[in-house]
Amino acid sequence: MTVLRTPNEQFKNLKDYSFKENFIEFKIDNDFVRMHYIDENSQSKDVVLLLHGEPTWSYLYRHMIPILVKAGKRVIAPDLIGFGKSDKLSKREDYSYEKHVSWTSNIIKELNLNNITFFGQDWGGLIGLRLVANNPDLFKGMLLANTSLPIGKGTSLGFEAWIKYSQTVEVFNSGKIIQNASLRKLTDEEVDAYNAPFPDDTYLACARQFPTLVPVKPEDPSVNENIVAWEVLKKFDKPVLTIFGSEDPVMLGQEKFFQNAIPGSNGMDHQIIKAAHFIQEDQPELLANSIIDLYN
Repeated sequence: MTVLRTPNEQFKNLKDYSFKENFIEFKIDNDFVRMHYIDENSQSKDVVLLLHGEPTWSYLYRHMIPILVKAGKRVIAPDLIGFGKSDKLSKREDYSYEKHVSWTSNIIKELNLNNITFFGQDWGGLIGLRLVANNPDLFKGMLLANTSLPIGKGTSLGFEAWIKYSQTVEVFNSGKIIQNASLRKLTDEEVDAYNAPFPDDTYLACARQFPTLVPVKPEDPSVNENIVAWEVLKKFDKPVLTIFGSEDPVMLGQEKFFQNAIPGSNGMDHQIIKAAHFIQEDQPELLANSIIDLYN
């Protein structure tokens, strides 16, 4: 295993992203790796955990974080291993769903987080919902957006198209991918910021591997672990809100599984809004305010 660290100069002068850097370090095999995270308003005991998906990083939350902080929230936004300012592993086989769950759980343990409102989109939901299921008492509510927790029962045509594209496209341009799955026109600076973590193809192992790790077939790894997680979530009676994008061909429809299975979703004002897959780019104010109002 080779650990790669994106040079700091890649992240200079990012528009709307001037948050203080924080890192935790832990061991993977025989190497130490760093995970980067944002921790704003750390004196507050009202925690919001924002988990991104693929191929994004905490930059995705740059417009939501100030709104949440102004409302008195402590905002934690990690970069998953393989993304953003966190270290990257050079080989695709170094990554698995279960490893990501374990690695990301270190943020909660290291910072001794509790009283958490969880927001997850894309892989942020796949990983974060497992964290909730593993420690439900640490979480007081959830907002789920354009995500799922699959158990090997197939997938959408949109996801099948994404799998094919992600595994065959010669140049994996994260900024272009995010632009194509957002309704809002990103600036050139924003597109560059999404490409910043990946100076060359050697840094892209996780971005390439992630789509193949989604357990969409019965024999896929992590199917059983997700089934176990669902059994816990079926007893989660704290507030759970779903907000999905009307223009997301990959995830739209998955919200019904959460609404039908999780008791805490009963009576909540679930929404389908005008947004594509990267809903944080299209409707950041609505999402942030929905987190703030979750318990009202």
